[in-house]
Amino acid sequence: MNLPQSTHRLFDEPKDVTLITIDPDGSPHAAMVWVGRDGDDLLIGVEEKHRKTRNLRRDPRVTLVLQDDRTSPRGLTQYLVVRGTAKLERDPQRYKELMDRLSKKYLGRDEFPFWSEQVSANATVVRVVADRVTGEGPWAAR
Repeated sequence: MNLPQSTHRLFDEPKDVTLITIDPDGSPHAAMVWVGRDGDDLLIGVEEKHRKTRNLRRDPRVTLVLQDDRTSPRGLTQYLVVRGTAKLERDPQRYKELMDRLSKKYLGRDEFPFWSEQVSANATVVRVVADRVTGEGPWAAR
């Protein structure tokens, strides 16, 4: 599905996003991540050593949650929930480009400050394709 236009600004601003993956025992695993947008797809940089990456390799279902700084017409804090499917691509160059872009957005720095050869060897880009969008805001069907 396409992300509603009303959600685009949330991913173009430096908002922390909670990524929820599924552990082997079926329980949720939550991690804070930086997220970029490529059209309607959401991009996240991860390393192979992380639990979230192992979870995604085993089960690509994800949920992303982020809180907006705006209030809905109902007087509630707006938030967005995106359920989707992740595709992983192990590509150090694309990871570096993504993380440089996200470092500019989140830190105001032109380059990702945590880049190293060790990171390069494990760099993976996660592309999330939205299956369902809910929450509190103009993107939520009521």
